Amino acid sequence: MAAYFLCLVSETSAATYAALPFFNLSQNKNLDWIGESLAAAVQEALSSEGMMTLERDDRVEAYRRLSIRPYSLLTRASVVKIAEELDTEQVIFGEFDVKPMTDSAVKSRGSLLITGRLIDLKRVKQGPEFREVGALEDLAALQSHLAWQILQFALAGGAPSEAEFRQRHPTVRVDAIENYIRGLLASNPDEKHRLFTQAARLDSQFSQPCFQLGRLLWSRKEYKPAAEWFQRVTRADGHYYQANFFLGLSRYYSGDFAGAQTAFQVVARVVPLNEVYNNLGAAESRANAADALENFRKALDGDPSDAAYQFNVGYALWKSGNFHDAIEHFRAVLEREPADAEAGLLLARAEKQVAARPGDTRTEGLERLKTNYEESAYWQLKAVLQQGKP
Repeated sequence: MAAYFLCLVSETSAATYAALPFFNLSQNKNLDWIGESLAAAVQEALSSEGMMTLERDDRVEAYRRLSIRPYSLLTRASVVKIAEELDTEQVIFGEFDVKPMTDSAVKSRGSLLITGRLIDLKRVKQGPEFREVGALEDLAALQSHLAWQILQFALAGGAPSEAEFRQRHPTVRVDAIENYIRGLLASNPDEKHRLFTQAARLDSQFSQPCFQLGRLLWSRKEYKPAAEWFQRVTRADGHYYQANFFLGLSRYYSGDFAGAQTAFQVVARVVPLNEVYNNLGAAESRANAADALENFRKALDGDPSDAAYQFNVGYALWKSGNFHDAIEHFRAVLEREPADAEAGLLLARAEKQVAARPGDTRTEGLERLKTNYEESAYWQLKAVLQQGKP
């Protein structure tokens, strides 16, 4: 993404949403996970419709910096302070309570009462309250309806119908949701893995734990099992394109370059970021596909200052025998990174017009990938540009 666009985003930001964990009014602290689940459901509903939402990690860090205890009952002043720390304009928060069922004939863990609120800091006003009441066992349906109501309000009637929304987001078993949320809250990676795996096994329609399992295995460099989980993330999931980006990387590092190419193409069609084009070009280059140079150039056009993009364009040109143009790009790399040994080696070969030789381990497979993925910046840019249209 070009520097001009990033400046535009920073100067004229489109609305972003943050969902805070709902406060537990009951005396049972073991139910705190429900407040986290409500926030996750709202965040997922908004992001899956292409709205800009802040990730849970951003919110956790904001609470830490402000010394606010998780799951504490927030005053309006506290909500505003958190929003300012997160640099967001729309905040969803609330509380829930669990009470014994009044009807003794109904077998239930309790009656769940949910109240959600939205504050619009840009217009300095509070939106309507959203209320849900039902059996605790119906948490999935209750939080789905809550999320849809907030989505409808946020999109001013432009949201999908509730039937369409429920079709995209099938009701998930409550025990699967609990395992997933407890996995998010766990600090130990092995415990996270156990809980996410249990959530995915309990409900095969539950996409979110698949994404988290892929992330965990990716961080451990277990690329093949990571790819298996990433490819189970559904199209309606707010992390679908991010999952495909890391699916592409996982397949690439597993040696499946054609599979990596397919995954990156899925992302490039909707989220055409520099890093996506770059990695697509790398997969095509390893598969000796003709489009590699074109995609490397797209990445470089977006950010000419990036040494990895300069290197990949130079590398593709050198491999094709275009030594004259390759020299320019390798020199650009060395201007930024004088100690880059690979760029120095290829520059010397390009200057001597030494062609690529099959089996040369010093010059094969040198494509450079990007592991950063800035999807939120793309959606923010797109929203800003659409705001400027007549």
